[in-house]
Amino acid sequence: MMALDNVIHQDVDMDKLKTASNKLFNILYKQLSAIKKPEYPKESIFNYLVQDNTGVKKYLADNRSNIKQINKEAATQTLALLLENFQRLQQYTEHYIVMQNIIFPEIERTIKEHLCLQLMWAFHDDISLNIRLTIEELQRKPFDLARFNVLSSKVYFNINTILFREENILFPIMYKTMKEDTYPALLLQLKEFKLAFTDTSSILTEETKTRPFSTVIDQNDIKLSTGVLSLEQLELIFANLPLDITFVDKDDEVRYFSSPQHRIFPRTTGVIGRKVQNCHPRESIHVVSQIVEAFRKGEKSEASFWIKMGPKYVLIKYLALRDKHDEYLGVLEVSQEISDIQKIKGERRLLDW
Repeated sequence: MMALDNVIHQDVDMDKLKTASNKLFNILYKQLSAIKKPEYPKESIFNYLVQDNTGVKKYLADNRSNIKQINKEAATQTLALLLENFQRLQQYTEHYIVMQNIIFPEIERTIKEHLCLQLMWAFHDDISLNIRLTIEELQRKPFDLARFNVLSSKVYFNINTILFREENILFPIMYKTMKEDTYPALLLQLKEFKLAFTDTSSILTEETKTRPFSTVIDQNDIKLSTGVLSLEQLELIFANLPLDITFVDKDDEVRYFSSPQHRIFPRTTGVIGRKVQNCHPRESIHVVSQIVEAFRKGEKSEASFWIKMGPKYVLIKYLALRDKHDEYLGVLEVSQEISDIQKIKGERRLLDW
């Protein structure tokens, strides 16, 4: 980890580094394999992730017979089976989302030399891309066997490569350096994800055992369940969302509206405290009342409308807000100008910026 961190600091090309790291781990394979792995507690994130890895290893092994068969004869039945298998394998990429959102932040908090995570993330992206391309190839007519073999080989190689690095380096180092009281917080986060080859719904955690935020908290800061914000930051976030937001409480009174630079519907502070029914023209009051009442009774949770306003095309959503006990707390109205969104075609990725 220290060596890779040093090299990445030197801004070495990531593709070259992928190749070099593969050679390095090939040289060290026997030595790393010989190191005894820890026995992780049953209720630890490591145990669940290792179970997920064990499942994908077996799945890949079982699928080899189908790949051998397609190389003998490109039968429709075998193609269909391979397509189903690679679509199932695509679900395993949730494992990488867990790594990026739970494991990586924890490593960054506890281990100074952590830039190797950038390399692992690059491999994650390669795996996700190549699984998708393999699926597309299996759906393409005519089927290109040579291209399929190249893509599926990359998928197999990279999954096993990253799996090895997780289980022989990353997890043992984390287990050695992590404090035991961190386990419940990581498990609580893991419960939000659905892994392909192990059941996370059975995870038992207490909400009160969440990790305290590592950021410094000022006495005037607002502590939310997913972070800490100052009042100024909170105002700026709402003011810069490309949306109009209005909150109506459980008593049907307007309590808040956002003030983005280009509001779709005009609002002034005079609206605060008004009944929501009084904020609409007479002909639509009964519809507003029906929506609110359906939300209050729990019959509906969302209502969507879209209208033309000159050159603007506006999507309006009413969303019921309920607490964790499913008690109705009010309505959130979200309006968005979508004419530019409707013009979007193809892809423009982050690297195209």
